[in-house]
Amino acid sequence: MNPDSTVLIVGATDETVRKAKELGLTVLLLQHPTKVSPEQEELADVLRVLDYTDWAAVEPVARELWQEPGFRVALSITEPGLENAGRVNDLFGLGGTGYQVTRRFRDKLAMRRHLASVPGAELDPSAVAAAPLLRREDLDYFGAVHGYPFIVKPTDATASIGVFRVGGPEDAEQVWATVEGLRGTRTDRVSTMYLLRDFLIEEYVEGPEFSVEAFSFAGRHVVVAITEKFVHADRFAELGHAVPARLDEPVRERIRASVRRFLDLIGLRDGVTHTELRLGPHGPVIIESHNRVAGDMIPELVRGAYGIDLVEYALGWPFGLVPELPDRPEAHAGASVRSLVSEPGRVESVEGVADAAARDGVLDVRVTAKPGDTVHALRDNWDRLGLVAVTGPDTDAAVRRGAEVIDDAIRIRIVGEDGRTWLAHAAEARSLAEVPA
Repeated sequence: MNPDSTVLIVGATDETVRKAKELGLTVLLLQHPTKVSPEQEELADVLRVLDYTDWAAVEPVARELWQEPGFRVALSITEPGLENAGRVNDLFGLGGTGYQVTRRFRDKLAMRRHLASVPGAELDPSAVAAAPLLRREDLDYFGAVHGYPFIVKPTDATASIGVFRVGGPEDAEQVWATVEGLRGTRTDRVSTMYLLRDFLIEEYVEGPEFSVEAFSFAGRHVVVAITEKFVHADRFAELGHAVPARLDEPVRERIRASVRRFLDLIGLRDGVTHTELRLGPHGPVIIESHNRVAGDMIPELVRGAYGIDLVEYALGWPFGLVPELPDRPEAHAGASVRSLVSEPGRVESVEGVADAAARDGVLDVRVTAKPGDTVHALRDNWDRLGLVAVTGPDTDAAVRRGAEVIDDAIRIRIVGEDGRTWLAHAAEARSLAEVPA
């Protein structure tokens, strides 16, 4: 094995390992016992099964693999593996993204504090006040100082889990009780990789929501795509995405400038990022960011609309295997993800998934609902029943096409407590055409 073409991957999907091998890389894989698959066992050149979120378990294995066979860089594009990949890079001076920068992405309160420490931050119209939530009284104090509404959320969770809008003093007691009930529980109902522990309070930003998929080349930040997000009106669950976002060029440029400045301030030099923001009254405001690819099949949308594979770039750039991208990649199509949702009940049957996947313009279909599953009122992303990703001639057409595929092909039948049955449907995708410049 040649260390110069060897990567240590901390946690991975089958797709990540497969693409690393297609690039010609030797793959040393650290994988969680609950995540090992036959394809990973077959493709990885070296596989070590351990809890890769535990540095005490990772460090001795990393030292062993550094000695033999050796590796060029450690990386992860899955949320639980990011911090320890950074620690490995620091341990051996490999130059990849290190722990401190990664922690600023992972810990939302650390991110706010870091941004607030920048000279002149108090004059930034997009700055957001934030504080830790340690006691019930913290909610009242924050509201008194910064006003209502405000947001309560975990410092390091994903998928809109545990996010609450406190509209006034009357909401504080219920939010506090819910937060206390969540502390010490798993962050999702699928991967159970780590626990919810710490929460923060931050100012609420009114305005439409977008995400930015970017890639950084030695400090040159390329905004690959601006993604339009469809979010539940009362909850923070994400109901769909579309690229390119339907925005005028002046607004696009303000978003690009905001994200590039943020990435500079946070200290990222290389690699893929997924940054979520809102267009507030004073311009773009960063809500959170991650030094990994997005979820919800957004990378598939970017590939379908722009022909750019962000996973391939994340793996290939440290080895010089992919070319730098232009500052403003041009889309050749539109692409959209639409969610399947339902009112509460129980899943009776699931049909039409293969039919949907075979339809024209469909990039992928992922249905998580199974017969017998309980369907909850929508709380966060895990309560959706499936996702359908499609392309179209433009964004409008792709948004429509996603709903058509769901309506025409997918049959998830739900039964209620009263015996009534109905079909899951495509979640609403409200237009964001009226966005202030």
